[in-house]
Amino acid sequence: MQAYMLWNDNQAHNAKIEWYAPKTKKSDAAVVIFPGGAYKMLAEHEGKGYAEYLNSIGITAFVVYYTLAPEHFPLQLLDARRAVRFVRANSEKFGVDKNKICVMGSSAGGHLTALLSTYTKGIAGENVDEIDKQSYIPNGQILCYPVIVSDKTIGHTGSYTNLLGEEIQNWEDYDPSLLVHENTPKAFIWHTASDGSAKVLNSYRYATALYGKAIPCELHVFPFGPHGSGLAEKIPHVAQWANLLKNWFAYYEFL
Repeated sequence: MQAYMLWNDNQAHNAKIEWYAPKTKKSDAAVVIFPGGAYKMLAEHEGKGYAEYLNSIGITAFVVYYTLAPEHFPLQLLDARRAVRFVRANSEKFGVDKNKICVMGSSAGGHLTALLSTYTKGIAGENVDEIDKQSYIPNGQILCYPVIVSDKTIGHTGSYTNLLGEEIQNWEDYDPSLLVHENTPKAFIWHTASDGSAKVLNSYRYATALYGKAIPCELHVFPFGPHGSGLAEKIPHVAQWANLLKNWFAYYEFL
């Protein structure tokens, strides 16, 4: 593993990205991972844990340590865009195809992954150097029990509050299910129906929005399993998702 700072020294925040190179490389694709943690911490099993799994099947992975609360939007999305651009700008060094960059996130990291895939407005702080000339739109998105909707009866209010702070009240402007457009990348999504933190309706709403724009979407919903399961090694029925993702990679020629 090698770590890199995403921004130059004159930036106010210290986001970094870790490169995990597989011992036996089987793909020229890469996956950029945004761990979950309600935008206030980062869960290691949803970062390093996923990267090590991806390495085991021959895929290059990157884990992003993005800005967290008490800092607010747009810094998190700025870091996410920068991470994709950084990998593309250094694609030859990392031995990956810049047109095969997927993004992956769990819980709040899933929200950031989906927001990166759907939110197209310019944000302050980007376009500062040659790296920022690369596209931030990924070629595929992988969402694990994501936070999506701004509806407070369904969504995870803590994640939205930590991301936006108290001043921004128009949460719907940052709801990926309301921002899907024709160029949104294809998606792989999984969730459990019993998730009590980020309700499964988040994934249903997002999948429905993707369907409405004819964006390819593979959705798997397992009947039981807690929020934050990660690779779910101790829940064999849920743990199937990792192999299903591997099949998805193969179908779209990422693997």
